[in-house]
Amino acid sequence: MKTPLFWAKTIRGPWPSAAARAASALLVGATLFAAAPPAADLALLKAGIDEQGRKQPAAAVRDLKAVRERLPELADYVAYSLAAAEFDLGDFDAAIHELEPVWNAAPPSPLAGQAALVAARAYKQNAKPAEGINVLREYYARLPQPAGDKLLAECYRASADLASAAVFYQQVYYQYPLSVEAGEAGPALSELKSTLGELYPPPTTQAMFERAGKLGRGGDIRHARLEYQAMLPAVGGVDRELVRVRLAELEYYSIETASAYSHLRSLDVSTPEADAERLYFLAECARRQDQDDRLKEALQRLERYPDSPWRLKALVAAGNRYLVENRAADYLPIYRACAESFTGQQADYCHWKVTWYAYLHRQTDAEGLLRDHLLKYPGSERAGAALYFLGRLAEVNDPTAAKAFYSEIGERYPNAYYADLADQRLSQPAMFGAVDSASVRQFLNGVVWPVWRIEKKFEPTPATQARLDRARLLAAAGLEDLAEDELRYGARQEDQPHVLAMRLAQVAGKYSPPYRALQLVKSLVPGYIQIPVENAPASFWRLLYPMPWRSELERNAKLHDLDPYIVAGLVRQESEFNPQAVSPAQAYGLTQLLPSTGRQLLKVPRKRFRASVLFSPEVNLRLGTTYLRIMYDANMGHWERTLAAYNAGGSRVDNWMGWGEYREPAEFIESIPFSETRNYVLAVLRNASMYRKLYSEDVSGPLASDRFPPPVTKVVASVAGKKPPFNRNPVVAKKHRAVRHRKKKQAAK
Repeated sequence: MKTPLFWAKTIRGPWPSAAARAASALLVGATLFAAAPPAADLALLKAGIDEQGRKQPAAAVRDLKAVRERLPELADYVAYSLAAAEFDLGDFDAAIHELEPVWNAAPPSPLAGQAALVAARAYKQNAKPAEGINVLREYYARLPQPAGDKLLAECYRASADLASAAVFYQQVYYQYPLSVEAGEAGPALSELKSTLGELYPPPTTQAMFERAGKLGRGGDIRHARLEYQAMLPAVGGVDRELVRVRLAELEYYSIETASAYSHLRSLDVSTPEADAERLYFLAECARRQDQDDRLKEALQRLERYPDSPWRLKALVAAGNRYLVENRAADYLPIYRACAESFTGQQADYCHWKVTWYAYLHRQTDAEGLLRDHLLKYPGSERAGAALYFLGRLAEVNDPTAAKAFYSEIGERYPNAYYADLADQRLSQPAMFGAVDSASVRQFLNGVVWPVWRIEKKFEPTPATQARLDRARLLAAAGLEDLAEDELRYGARQEDQPHVLAMRLAQVAGKYSPPYRALQLVKSLVPGYIQIPVENAPASFWRLLYPMPWRSELERNAKLHDLDPYIVAGLVRQESEFNPQAVSPAQAYGLTQLLPSTGRQLLKVPRKRFRASVLFSPEVNLRLGTTYLRIMYDANMGHWERTLAAYNAGGSRVDNWMGWGEYREPAEFIESIPFSETRNYVLAVLRNASMYRKLYSEDVSGPLASDRFPPPVTKVVASVAGKKPPFNRNPVVAKKHRAVRHRKKKQAAK
């Protein structure tokens, strides 16, 4: 009995009718790309692929063979679909033969992994499982998993190599425990174990731990517990102690905190690895229950294992607990211990917390700590901030040193929030005649800065052009999903992901909402923020910073006297302009409003309110800007505080404002104890700066020719062009609101 094989076609979003897609795709080919082959050939290709998907292999073979010689650029796509159709017809020799163009494709075909599965199944059906094993081994790195390992196991089993079959079934069962294939591998392993007896290769203890851990992390606590319990009689020593600890951890993950603490405390473990893990979860239980004495006791005991990653996790978690309560006497020694004992990302976070406390409280060692942060952690997320605040310290006595620090920010972090602030500082009269300090330049040259491997060339190489041409033909045939796969594969495997991501977003943008294009470029060019704005075409940045519903956004921003670029930056950060977005906290739509907030703003009874109304872009923008204005007024016209309140809540911001005497907004931002909120504020302000560069009325002509416009003023300002002082008097703020109210009332009359 032959095994059916289907062409799996993934549709990534709402698509128009087939006729509309075909017409639009042909338009894409006519306008964006070089001349396409005859439309009839492309239509025949699409027909053959669609027929294969509908389980009409005879019709697919007929149409695909008719077009095979006329589309050499897409020979691998024709070959793969033809092989799949021949397989379904039971002609396994033909299926294997037809796949040759896939193996020989240049540039390499994204279908090679799927083709290897077809070839292996065909060899297996032809009673040649060893040949199937060979082809799967050759293309193993490109096989879709866990389907590839499962087929390897089946081929080994068919070739009577039962031990190897067991190894690959175990790979499926233990590495992909939540997959459908794992459910099929389980019974096969039971049969092989019975057949092989003592020759059955036992799974490694590590594999058993991984399966149980993945089940637990996947939320299947019951089966994870069963897995650990089954391991107990089979393991000894440190592994047995780890199993006992992890059984107790499952109680912690099930929010049975008191039981978990009692269970963990009662365990008698002797191995450092198991005891460190046990102590970490004891600390977490104590932290969750607000038991300071227990938390400090666990941290003290973890000092027995100074280099353990469990100690590092415990120190960071405990330090953060005291940080959000502003208990410096408790968090400073914890962060110091973390920074002194460890290296890496979490250590640089701990070092920054100590450094920032020293700066904010004007301690004499602040400059040394800021310099140490750059020397020890040049790749730190806070490196730009360290440069900026070194510049602020230097401004008092040495403008040349300050200029050197500020200039470095623009060079290293061209699109960051601190780059905008540095530009503003560099525009001060004291900086005009200053030259970079030689001693500061020497210091900065001694920092081992990370190398951002960002390709600046947007002209496609020959390999990239070939990939673009193939995608153009697929799109022109109405096979937009395959065109996306082609470009996505090239973006992930080759040297110009930014060029391919741009074209992928442009193709997707013909059939999908703007947020889809934004998500594609962000995912395929993760380092885009390091590209200087002038080194990329405006079309690249507009994909990353779209402005759909622009008229509604600007109208509502103007109505509430808000900076439209900050509103756009907020929407990008909140929802990426996806009007159907729903957050884990159940916030809805473009500006991510909670239903309770939306109902209050609409002033409708609870029974009449439907949260789905927040999916309307017009309604959501109207309510979101209303809410933002309320928060802006509550925070006396300070965008940094307003955005922090939008993300974390107004009461928290009021609390944070009492933590120090902030001389400028950046000091408040760096004092936000929630990393998510701090990064949110920085991101929205950075987004706003980019939107201002791309869409400001000051920007003209060059955008039409896809060149980046000349620089515009880098300031975060209100629509009126003036930003109130950071600590504006609330009485003055009240008067300003009254004036605005009168003006609106007069306008209404």
